[in-house]
Amino acid sequence: MKGALEVSKLGYQPYITSIQLLREKISSFKKYPFNLPVVNNLNQLSIHPQVTYIVGENGMGKSTLLEAIAVACGFNPEGGTFNLNFSTKETHSELEEFIRIIKSSSKPKDGFFLRAESFYNLATEIDNLDKQRGGRRIIDSYGGKSLHEQSHGESFFAAFMNRFSGEGIYILDEPEAALSPLRQLSMLSRINELVKEDSQFIIATHSPIVMAYPNSKILELSESGIKETSLEHTQNFQLMSQFFQDKDRLLHHLLS
Repeated sequence: MKGALEVSKLGYQPYITSIQLLREKISSFKKYPFNLPVVNNLNQLSIHPQVTYIVGENGMGKSTLLEAIAVACGFNPEGGTFNLNFSTKETHSELEEFIRIIKSSSKPKDGFFLRAESFYNLATEIDNLDKQRGGRRIIDSYGGKSLHEQSHGESFFAAFMNRFSGEGIYILDEPEAALSPLRQLSMLSRINELVKEDSQFIIATHSPIVMAYPNSKILELSESGIKETSLEHTQNFQLMSQFFQDKDRLLHHLLS
């Protein structure tokens, strides 16, 4: 609630307020993607005006849900900005046809869908488009250096630091996959800068560092449902804490 009050004082409305699953349109919950735990347990999700985290174990459907939200918002399934339209391989699910995005009257001036698994495809598309066009290059808004000429982590971070310009909706799927712990901390700082510039984030992550932004909502997925929780009560935080507090004992049980 503190985050919502601070946003209100700034006169800023979130772009997305909630996500609804149109359950009446689904003929069966026994086939993919409707058999995923996140879909089985979904009715309506309230989205935080600043940062919403979607967390949980592999197989719960985090990335599938995030992809559906992104596509329903107008993003390309493989990532990028609103106006990037390309397809390397049609692999996204049909879930976006069964969700409704509830928006406020505010419209974002910027937006980006950043996903780890298809970022290579995005980098290739940007290079190809720049070869075909004259004038200002697309890559200039990503820092000026081809994303393929950088390490995966450097290119990921370059996009995040340079292309995100504020007053936007930013959907991030496991951004920590390419980032060191230090870069993840830097990401938190940049998220804070962008939130102050009227931005809203929806992030799927396994990283306790990435999910540590204070003005946020954490939604944890499990076989039994979707619950709002705190950082300290997430499974990932507790596991990492256990490891660092008593590493030798945990390793003994794992390796003996």
